[in-house]
Amino acid sequence: MQARILRLNLAGQPLEWLTWQEASCLYVRDLVTWTLGGIVQRVRGGFNCSGERSTLDLAAIIACGGARMARPRRRPPLTNRALFFRDTHTCLYCGNIFNSVELTRDHVMPVSRGGFDSWENVVTACRRCNQHKGNHLLEDIEMELLALPFCPNAAEYLALINSERIRGDQMEFLRGQFSRRRQQGWLLH
Repeated sequence: MQARILRLNLAGQPLEWLTWQEASCLYVRDLVTWTLGGIVQRVRGGFNCSGERSTLDLAAIIACGGARMARPRRRPPLTNRALFFRDTHTCLYCGNIFNSVELTRDHVMPVSRGGFDSWENVVTACRRCNQHKGNHLLEDIEMELLALPFCPNAAEYLALINSERIRGDQMEFLRGQFSRRRQQGWLLH
């Protein structure tokens, strides 16, 4: 897997992950204002009339300018992949760890009873626990949650969706913007 490049706005707020091709375009258009971290990739270009080859070193973290300052998302999109990483692939009912294909999204307050498909109302559940719970309320069937669901902030979300290939310098930068409760011991596996 190839490392991705973390794009920030000028204020240092994380925005998105870029491929090396997308980052190269920002460098060439002179939109990269400052950089952090090590070099992810060296891109080699063509030869000039003197026979010298152009190169472009792509940093792990880039801050980009533009006509308007880009703002991070207020609410990250809810996907099963990000949800399973948020809950560290653990069923929040039985506490067992599973592969992604063995997990499901469970609504704590069932949609059929007025619950919403939102970060604060969904948890990772194994198929067995999800089927057992069905559309019941937890108190009706004497089940308990092992942790409370939460909506990750922009930095936490970016760490979640790229956790399998995130570099140490990128994680160190993002961790500084995690909520206080999650700055230690989260995503260290």
